Amino acid sequence: MNAIRHLINWRVVGVGTAALWVITVMIMLTWFIQGHTRPASDGRTEILLAPAERDLVLAEMRDLLKAVHGVVTVLGRPSPNLKDAEGAARAAGMAMAVDVNPAIMLKLPLAFKQMGMSIHKDMDHLADGIAQGETSQQILSRLSSMTARCTTCHDMYRFATK
Repeated sequence: MNAIRHLINWRVVGVGTAALWVITVMIMLTWFIQGHTRPASDGRTEILLAPAERDLVLAEMRDLLKAVHGVVTVLGRPSPNLKDAEGAARAAGMAMAVDVNPAIMLKLPLAFKQMGMSIHKDMDHLADGIAQGETSQQILSRLSSMTARCTTCHDMYRFATK
């Protein structure tokens, strides 16, 4: 009788642990998709970050903009040195994104993360295209596609500190 009661207690513990694990995974998955957000007064979604986290994300955005500026500046020269344009694009590629703090990534909504990572990947593709001798028109077309995603993201999101 004691053995049966003991077995039932372990079964209850096992089921309770499994249920707790499933609930935890669901919460983490929801947070990974939604991030730490709330509706903003202007119709966008506010991403809630600590001030230092916000500064870090905004600094990365400025670095991306500087890379775009670097490529456009080179293309605007009478005798463009495409190695400089390639270097500017490569600097904003996936290598820039590898050391992002996982705690910040968890707070960002999935669509924001997807757009951001696609920009980094496309910067690497842009650098590859420049290295392979794409024309200025092809390069500008790539940049236009990338900056369209930037404006879409800025239309959708803004940062707030908590």
